[in-house]
Amino acid sequence: MTFNENADRDMAIMNVAHAITSDLRKCLLQHEFASFAVPGGTTPGPIFDAMSSVEIDWDRVHVMLTDERWVPEDHARSNAGLVKARLLTGNAAAAKFISFYREGMSADEAAPDVAAALSGEMPISVLLLGMGTDMHTASLFPGAPGVERAMSRDAPLVCAVAPEDQPEGRITLSAPALDGAMDKHLVIFGDEKRAAFEKAQTLPPSEAPIAAVISGGTVHWAA
Repeated sequence: MTFNENADRDMAIMNVAHAITSDLRKCLLQHEFASFAVPGGTTPGPIFDAMSSVEIDWDRVHVMLTDERWVPEDHARSNAGLVKARLLTGNAAAAKFISFYREGMSADEAAPDVAAALSGEMPISVLLLGMGTDMHTASLFPGAPGVERAMSRDAPLVCAVAPEDQPEGRITLSAPALDGAMDKHLVIFGDEKRAAFEKAQTLPPSEAPIAAVISGGTVHWAA
């Protein structure tokens, strides 16, 4: 694992955008397409903005989420809505987007269907992750109903989880699916998240899910 300290958040955003687009270019030199898994939340938006105008073969990039809140894509809390508004614009509008949400189905009901849609995208070519101060990543929340299955070695590709402190259920790529990505990038900002990440290295994955998926990856930090 590599830990990169950046002078400030603007520099971190630029460096992460450059690193990811470089990884995508390298993948496309060797493969027909590149799968790119991205999170929701507040951190990735500026990174998406920086990437959307970059000139690569976006029509050969398949974008998916690391996890999704189980709400329609036009809902304010939809991760898909964020990705479509901030990443899949400009040059990147040519990318293929693989949606998780299934109208009329619960997250539990939809998980096998989403997994089938993603099976040909594995292993993930490039993975972008965020992390909460509770050391969760994607929707792998410590102790949440459903997360034990998602963290297990034989977990299915996609799992439904139901964090008790969240207003809706979620669907997430499992820990093995995330950890199997070819190139992994974690972005964290602030001293509190840095301390949480350092603490995660001393805890079992059940208490610190980020520790289960970042081996061999690059951590990008700025105050």
